[in-house]
Amino acid sequence: MAGKYTAKAPEIAVVGAGMGGLAAASLLARDGHRVTLVERFATPRPLGSGLVVQPVGLAVLDELGQVDAASALGAPIRRMRGWSVAQLSGATRSRNALDVHYPAADPACAMHRASLFHVLWQAMQASPVTLITGETVREAPLRQGGRVLFSDNGEIGGFDLVIDASGAGSALSPLKARALGYGAIWTHVPWPEGSDLSRDQLRQRYFRASRMAGLMPIGRLPGETQARAAVFWSMPRAELAGWGEARFKAWKAEASAFWPEMQPFLAGLDHAGQMTTAQYSHGTLKRPYAPGLVFIGDSAHRASPQLGQGANMALLDALALREALRGDLDDAPAAYARMRRWHVRIYQLFSLFLTPAYQSDSRVLPRIRDLLLAPISLVPPVPQILTRLVAGHLVPPLASKRWPGPAGP
Repeated sequence: MAGKYTAKAPEIAVVGAGMGGLAAASLLARDGHRVTLVERFATPRPLGSGLVVQPVGLAVLDELGQVDAASALGAPIRRMRGWSVAQLSGATRSRNALDVHYPAADPACAMHRASLFHVLWQAMQASPVTLITGETVREAPLRQGGRVLFSDNGEIGGFDLVIDASGAGSALSPLKARALGYGAIWTHVPWPEGSDLSRDQLRQRYFRASRMAGLMPIGRLPGETQARAAVFWSMPRAELAGWGEARFKAWKAEASAFWPEMQPFLAGLDHAGQMTTAQYSHGTLKRPYAPGLVFIGDSAHRASPQLGQGANMALLDALALREALRGDLDDAPAAYARMRRWHVRIYQLFSLFLTPAYQSDSRVLPRIRDLLLAPISLVPPVPQILTRLVAGHLVPPLASKRWPGPAGP
């Protein structure tokens, strides 16, 4: 772009200090761009409980010099396992419904969101980024070849490029995502003494597709030594809307009966306020950019968490944008979109296909999952394909660019 905004190194605003925003701000500032990070909270903080940083996401953290810090806080995940049961409570036989391995030399890393936020925040603070907090951006109009930001407190800017990383609640993104029928409640708890469950596996238990319980080791929180686990429980969106203290005791009893091995993880929970609710939606911007404006992360694409790719997609978007901005500024938004197009489309498609088999009211799809898909998943070369799928590099994460990760294509 020509004009007063390009007299020096490009002036870039990043809206939102989430995972994608922090990564983008750090990567771009280290490349010599003048970066301003604008965050609506006076004290930025993560929201939610546990997540999985897949091998592709770890490669981005490595680019930021934070992969060792992340690995020290998180827990390596080498396998995802799931069992289907015939009834909601009582002794019952279980059937294998999911068994996927990560690359032996390249496991995923499960973390609390606060831990991933911590390492990305450290990277941002070590980078020449100007941080503005307590500003809720409402608009980013185009002016004189650049963009300015309007918040509740007035005008900020102008900028050669604005990166919208403000997530599903973005006021800038035109994305109209479709609400999914199921969500979940999450919490994190100390790993109980005496539990013999493996600390390198994500485990799930299903009743049809209407109930899904999960246990995931997530390492430790910054400043702590106590190992922790994420606990999650899927439920219909309508039930989630009514979730609260009145239902807590009944839910805890139901979850303990449904999966007795989960009971020690629930023992320390005594009120609904210890749980975080999560609602999911699905949608993708066909064109994740406009003149002087780029959308990354949930501002550009949203999906269910079945493949555990949400935070990883945001990290990949940040890396792709860094690569695109090493070229011509005018061409960078379209170049970024081309780099990410097929990876986003493929993973959105798999998410759309798989989600109803694990979270829906269907009785047919869970049977197909258990009786057909689960056995096929163990027949070569399907296990190898699934390994690449969950690792995040079934297709190149950044089209036409050499991938920095050791397990990339």
